[in-house]
Amino acid sequence: MIKEVYNYYFSRDKALAKKLRSVLGYTPRRLSLYKLAFYHKSMNDAQTQNNQHNERLEYLGDSILSTIVAEYLFRKYPNKNEGFLTKMRSKIVKRKTLNNLAREMGLDIILSAYSQGRMSKSMMGNAFEALVGAIYLEKGFPKACDYMINEVLLKHLNIHELEMMDDNFKSQLLEWGQKNNINVDYRLLSKYKQDKRDRFKVAVVVGGDEVANADDFNKKAAEQLASEMALVKLNISNNE
Repeated sequence: MIKEVYNYYFSRDKALAKKLRSVLGYTPRRLSLYKLAFYHKSMNDAQTQNNQHNERLEYLGDSILSTIVAEYLFRKYPNKNEGFLTKMRSKIVKRKTLNNLAREMGLDIILSAYSQGRMSKSMMGNAFEALVGAIYLEKGFPKACDYMINEVLLKHLNIHELEMMDDNFKSQLLEWGQKNNINVDYRLLSKYKQDKRDRFKVAVVVGGDEVANADDFNKKAAEQLASEMALVKLNISNNE
């Protein structure tokens, strides 16, 4: 308790402690760990120069979150098969959902204080996963699990809406191609640097013709964006 009070009122990072309390509902004891969760490797400051960024925490948080979500879905849907549970887990832990969760929680406000240059949407999802890693390291798995389910998933995620949603545009396009005997390919047009990060430009080729292209910091995300554009251009609905 003394450490939390010190962090909130007297620490040099007390502004961060207050923001974290408003977002998380508690003041962290290991404040430096939570601070690290918001440092992306593209940032050019003393933290990243010493190779201190959130990738390791992100890696840990990704694994912990996947386990938490898997157990949550296992208990919530006792009569659903493995295929359904796997798809639902993928919908929850995918980058777009994590970006939205981060925004709903207000992590974008904290992240903006540590971002130099343009802040991308994917950075919010990365910070979310890193934050999960920090919560796990400070509180242990049972408390981290309880917090993520009750304070994050149940408060900020519409699970029933997610059940009905199919936003795997690449899968939709590939299934349409198989059904209509039309070849669908993805071609990497370029890979370049933006804000010191790799960015990928990908094209969708349908029946030998380039239909759409898109770019993103993640190759799979670029394929999804290009697929969504292709579905619109080709006027393909989920029912076709």
